[in-house]
Amino acid sequence: MSKKSTYTFIVALSITVLITSNIASTKLFSLFGNNSIIIDGGTILFPVAYIIGDIVTEIYGFKKAKQLIFIGFLMSLLTSLTFFVVQILPSADMWENQSAYESIIGLLPRITTGSLIAYLAGEISNSYTMARLKVITNGRRLWQRTIGSTIIGAFVDTILFSTIAFYGTLSNSSLLQLIVTVYLIKVSVEILVTPITYIVVNKLRVIEGTDHFDRSLNIRNVLTN
Repeated sequence: MSKKSTYTFIVALSITVLITSNIASTKLFSLFGNNSIIIDGGTILFPVAYIIGDIVTEIYGFKKAKQLIFIGFLMSLLTSLTFFVVQILPSADMWENQSAYESIIGLLPRITTGSLIAYLAGEISNSYTMARLKVITNGRRLWQRTIGSTIIGAFVDTILFSTIAFYGTLSNSSLLQLIVTVYLIKVSVEILVTPITYIVVNKLRVIEGTDHFDRSLNIRNVLTN
């Protein structure tokens, strides 16, 4: 796979993960078939967004990561606006699924707002932390950077999204449980897939020709390249 096609695939995967997670987040479900542990549907896939963010920051730099984050933000906004326009268009007489459409993919202001704000803040925090840690560790110990950045980014994302989307619709105890559970899932997924992240990063280093880390780089270089 060429450099151009590799990065194109990463961008496409990142956007797909984001939009799919946003739609899936409209459903809350019980993790073990009862109401003791509740999570939103987006949690199934969204942790992958942080893994992609780590890989892009590591291989392509913080500047590219920011570009990808803003592209994801704009595409998610476009998706939400499209769903809203379709929602308000008059239904055909023979179509009886308006209420179903509105409840599943219609514009839900709080979830949409929460998702957009949380994604932007969480991903920027994740990539910025990843870039700083790359300097602090002199490019070594990738696992510290991937896990450490996810601990920060997922914390920001989970609190913002859960609070904006569900505060007042859930009891305080249920909301707190949702935040803690989703956060732990995101961090756990990052830890579990760390061996796979190493494989992907090493493969991309070969494809992109970035096998070495310049020890002379400072935080300014890493955050602007």
